[in-house]
Amino acid sequence: MDVINLTKDNFQSQIDHGVTLVDFWSTWETQLPIIGELATEYKHRAVIAKLNVDEEKEIAAEYKVTSIPTVMVFKDGYMVESMVGPQTGETLRQKINLYIALGETC
Repeated sequence: MDVINLTKDNFQSQIDHGVTLVDFWSTWETQLPIIGELATEYKHRAVIAKLNVDEEKEIAAEYKVTSIPTVMVFKDGYMVESMVGPQTGETLRQKINLYIALGETC
């Protein structure tokens, strides 16, 4: 599965179900190599997505994204984690795994 590019047209539908990790990025700051690896690793278990804050300013403002990169984890439509600054692949895996596991126990 590829990294999903989020826009105002598909943002809500993508975060509504299951676990979704969103990389809020800009052309001058990104975590895309790690994000791409996660998309391959978590296909069928979580959605890995990116949102360009320069193009989708309203969504970035709604979630109070003021620093890039910011990575958020959504669970069934709700933001459950927000991480500002570069994150390691291991940190992101731990967060995704946590919310996948919580979904399995509910």
